[in-house]
Amino acid sequence: MRKIISLVTVILFVSISWSQNFGELKGTVTENDGKTPIPFANIMLEQNGKIITGQAADIDGNFWLKNIPEGVYDLKVSSAGLATAVALGLEIKANLITTQFVKMNAAVELKCDTMTTTKIKIDPGNTSYSRKDIYSYPSTTTLGVVNSNGVYSQNGNVGNFSGSRQDAVVFVDGVKIRGEEDDDPFLDEEYSKIVENKFASPFTNPLSTFSIDVDKASYSNIRRMINGGTTPDKNSIRLEEMINYFSYDYPQPTDAHPFSINLESASCPWETKHQIVSIGIQGVKVDPQQIPANNLVFLIDVSGSMDNYNKLPLVKSSLTALVKQLRSIDKVSIVVYAGAAGMVLAPTSGNNKTDILNALENLKAGGSTAGGAGVKLAYDIAEKNMIKDGNNRIILCSDGDFNVGLSSNAELEDLIVSERDKGIYLTVLGYGMGNYKDNKMEILADKGNGNYSYIDTQMEADKVLVKEMSGTLFTIAKDVKIQIEFNPTVVKSYRLIGYENRVLEDWEFNDDKRDAGEIGAGHSVTAIYEIEYVENTSTKSDDLKYQSKQVNTGFDNEMLTVKFRYKPPQDSTSILIERTITKTNNSFESASENLRFAATVAQFGMILRNSEYMGSSTLDAIIEQSVNCKKFDADGYRAEFINLVKASKTLLADIK
Repeated sequence: MRKIISLVTVILFVSISWSQNFGELKGTVTENDGKTPIPFANIMLEQNGKIITGQAADIDGNFWLKNIPEGVYDLKVSSAGLATAVALGLEIKANLITTQFVKMNAAVELKCDTMTTTKIKIDPGNTSYSRKDIYSYPSTTTLGVVNSNGVYSQNGNVGNFSGSRQDAVVFVDGVKIRGEEDDDPFLDEEYSKIVENKFASPFTNPLSTFSIDVDKASYSNIRRMINGGTTPDKNSIRLEEMINYFSYDYPQPTDAHPFSINLESASCPWETKHQIVSIGIQGVKVDPQQIPANNLVFLIDVSGSMDNYNKLPLVKSSLTALVKQLRSIDKVSIVVYAGAAGMVLAPTSGNNKTDILNALENLKAGGSTAGGAGVKLAYDIAEKNMIKDGNNRIILCSDGDFNVGLSSNAELEDLIVSERDKGIYLTVLGYGMGNYKDNKMEILADKGNGNYSYIDTQMEADKVLVKEMSGTLFTIAKDVKIQIEFNPTVVKSYRLIGYENRVLEDWEFNDDKRDAGEIGAGHSVTAIYEIEYVENTSTKSDDLKYQSKQVNTGFDNEMLTVKFRYKPPQDSTSILIERTITKTNNSFESASENLRFAATVAQFGMILRNSEYMGSSTLDAIIEQSVNCKKFDADGYRAEFINLVKASKTLLADIK
């Protein structure tokens, strides 16, 4: 059942002098005490239901929105686990800075045992929610009053209220009343089915082979759903992408290889009789100013489906953040597609940022979606402007709703694979909700030797395109594969956590023609196995008739051997690396913060999926474990994870 979070009001308004033709809005977000800052809250300024601008508050809760046209706006401030704060009718005046201090309360939740739907509206009178009458529609019979704290009451019954000027959501005695029809906005989203990896025996399946994955879209996508009060679709939950959303404190490589390899094992926190083994890869860090020249083609979906506040406007602000990082040696082209595809900006030097930003700002949404034609045109332009030994890349921004032209996955895959082999890679940035086609976006990035991220906020755009720009744009190793051989004298069974759609046939590990995953500069990649040790027992299974269970001796202390294959970006022949890890009985508490946090994120994903393998996992245990894993958290992403887990407790009450 979807959950609705109540709102609280925002307080205080001050103006001071400034010079320019636009106004500005600055302020601080705190808890209700007015002192404790709330880091990374989402700040959105809306007008007529559309986001005009926005940003994430900094680590001290401060924000500053600039270049705002004079007018009346609605300010909305949200953070995981807290009630959304709203100020309606906020006036921004030219040549003035408006200061807004925001206080946020913990969300109050009422359980809904029954549902009724009706039309209601709120008198838009003043700019706060203080004493707003709620009316049934179309009559004007008074149903109740919302006080200054956003609490609805009628005849002594108290409930929670949230909404905008014309629409609202009210809980009264456990009954939900909505301002609009109670349709699920996520019904048209599409995700590929995930069948969880099961435990396997080293006797029948001695090898486990998979392609690495540095995509991170799943985590930010499910964060969007949870923050929106919706339980995530279980097929949207790819555990490896949740784990790899975060950075880990692995050492930099010290040999000739472009990444370090880090193996560790400890007891399993959700199944104490088992062990977990983590395999951590850390790509070499490269100064963004030192990466090769970029030949970038922004391929932007401007179809009608992108006409939403969290789609095309967020695309523009996302790419603006990237453009500001460009150098004179970089060049950008812009291709758009709707009913047809076209180039709106010829290749332009990174020095001419004004021309690039003006082209972005002038984009409008409308029409059907000729996605295939847009992809083809973008690759044509990238190929004509190819930079030898440079980074030649398409950056696709879309909700994935291709419905005109090359609309089948097979046609798009063939096109992208053929261009990939020429050295032109594809980065995919997903936007929006409701009609989002995650299944198609993931496939395109996979086939294009690129990465896939979901952009739900400007904060996420800054993470992907500014803080992690080198990794997003510069590949240091391609076709990276991992193959593990388990020692049957030590390991009774094993299970790979996540990577379900990255599993390879064992023979493909040695096939250099088989495409696999890529690692970008500075990227870290983590994989986790759950291991069951062989127990000393006198009970044995029957001998096999057609094969022998005889194993090689002399390796009683080895748990497994890990092999890695990768290719340098310009090569077609792979390089092999081999490592082993011995049997241990280390406690989970004594393990590194890297292993503990990765395992904690995996547990959260298993709970979200209601996995049969989640064992004794609970959200409270995850919160407790996460609190002790924030040493490597300079950007606050792990702290945000804890808030997300807390926000999930009510949503998942029926699961765990």
